[in-house]
Parts: sequence; C-alpha cells; structure tokens
Amino acid sequence: MKPVEVSWFSALCDDDYEFLGVPDQALKSSWEHCRNIVLAAEKGGFDNILLPSGYALGIDTQMFAGAIAALTKRIRLLMAIRVGETWPPQLARAIATLDQIAGGRLTVNIISSDMPGETLPSKPRYDRTVEVMEILKTILNGQPLDHQGEFYKLKLDPPGVKTVSGKCPPLYFGGLSEDAREASARAADVYLMWPDTMDKVKDVVADMTARAAKYGRTLKFGYRVHVVVRETEAEARTAANRLLSKLDAATGDAIRAKSLDATSVGVKRQAELRDAASDGYVEDNLWTGIGRARSGCGAALVGDPDQIVAKLNAYAEAGMEAFILSGYPHAAEADLFSRHVLPRLNHGPLVM
Repeated sequence: MKPVEVSWFSALCDDDYEFLGVPDQALKSSWEHCRNIVLAAEKGGFDNILLPSGYALGIDTQMFAGAIAALTKRIRLLMAIRVGETWPPQLARAIATLDQIAGGRLTVNIISSDMPGETLPSKPRYDRTVEVMEILKTILNGQPLDHQGEFYKLKLDPPGVKTVSGKCPPLYFGGLSEDAREASARAADVYLMWPDTMDKVKDVVADMTARAAKYGRTLKFGYRVHVVVRETEAEARTAANRLLSKLDAATGDAIRAKSLDATSVGVKRQAELRDAASDGYVEDNLWTGIGRARSGCGAALVGDPDQIVAKLNAYAEAGMEAFILSGYPHAAEADLFSRHVLPRLNHGPLVM
C-alpha cells in the first residue's frame, strides 16, 4: 500500500451518538469526553486527529487545541478554523503559539462556510478564504506582509512568535463547487473530499490536479469518511443498521436542515448518493445511511477488516494520501479500527 496519513475525529460539535439522531448526555461534547477521544486515538496509533469547529454546537476548537496539545505527545492536531471568526494576523499568532505548545504537530483545516448572521455569495466567500490562506502562509513563513486584497488590506511585519518549523502548517481544505475547487487550487495544500463513488473520486483528483497546475502548484488529496468495521461483513452491516434503528425521518431532516452548509454543492452530492443507493449501499462497502442523520460527510465504509483495507488501498491508488475517519460512538469505533485495520496500513504523518 502507498503510505497514507490516517486521522481520527474528536466530536467537539456534539456529534457523538450510540444511535444517530438520539442525543446522549454521556456522549455530549465536553472537555472530558473529547479529551478522551483524542487520547484514545493517540494510544491507538492514529497519525492525526480532526478537531472540528461549529458555531452553535459544542466547545471552542482553539481553546481545546491548546489544552489537548499539552496532553499529547505524538498525534498531530488538525484544528478546524472558520474563516471570518478571527482577524487573520491574530489567527496567525494563535496558530504559531499552538504549534509551539504542540511541539510542531499542528495542522489546519480551513472552513469557508458562512458565519451565523452572515450570507455571502459563493465567489466572494471563497475569495475571502483564499486571502486568509495567503495571509497565513506569508506571516507564518516569516515574511513581511503587504496584502492589498478585496477583504483585507494589511501591511505588517511578521509576529515575534513562530511555528516550530518556521513555516506555515499544512492547510487542509475542501469543497465541491466550482468556486471551492478554484480556491483549493490557488491556496490549499491538501484538498479534502467527502465520500463518493470510485469513478467520481478519480474524476475529482484529475480535475483538481489540472486546476492546481494552472497556478504552478501541486496538491495532496484527503478523503473524509465514516467507518464501521467488525470481524465479519454481516456483523458490520448489523452494526451500521443499529446506528439508524431509533431515527425517524423527521428528526433526520431537521438535523440536516439546521446545518449552515445544508445547501452546499457537497451536501447536495451526498444526498444524490443516498438517492442512488440500493439498500443503502451506493457501491461495494460504501453505505450512505449515515447521511440520513447528519449534514456534510454522509457515508461510511462498512465491512470486515479485509474489505476496509482493500477499500482504503483502492482510494490510495486513486490518489488519496490522507484519510480522516470517524465512527459512532467515536472512542469505541476508533478502538476497533486501531486493532483490526490500522496495523495493516502503511501509514504515518503526511509529508509535505
């Protein structure tokens, strides 16, 4: 297998369940619960962990990242940042400080969605995101900043605090729309995509490779997907069905509708996959049932260890170099994956 980065997910945004759509106080986002997921992922051998960001739900990502950085030693931290929440030079200083606390283990997931109370058309919203990524790279690479953009006009010396490497951490970024793809091609380091059929995965890799080349750039590719692994395929399918056993359609619709990205191109594509699925499966071992109870990433790899390894191998052959995985409940599924699948993968932190 080609070398890949394998990441897990810490449910900072109240996204942990035993039964999807049924809130469980024991799994609600808190410092203790999310800390335990990260520590379990580090113990299990994962290379990185996504610390997601949500405005209305859960706990603050940057505060959590600073605290968990001091409690971990090896696992990288993929901290999600919502563009617009923080003035870019201040964000650069925060990133540099967090990277120092983490001993150089910080990576950054840039999110371009609207802020609550704000609605920007797609193109200017992604143009603003590109400006932020360019500002972060200039400042965190230790260069003076003279940025005269549409959204930010800044002329600054770099801050005194620097990252451990002296460079900007890798910027992970995703989006399926035309504007999102162009933004990724212009400024991201790792292009992330949600689950899709293998032919579409290959199409996206080809398209994004060509787009980046127009700007004299190259991209690495990452794949965000849920996973349900058990000793047999039958057991895995039973576990997947159990996740939905207490969900009613109205609750699922309400969960998806309240998301800030409910109308995005990526979310619409996840709905198309559900509509095209037979018995929930849109292709071998790719189950779309997860999307009935959440917005965004809406499918899971379901199968026995051999099937999951084979599926990840196929994605790697198609160009994926990083996987961001999750499962329900997160700590329990991380343990299963780390015991049954992770030792069989050629994995390590993504090399830029």
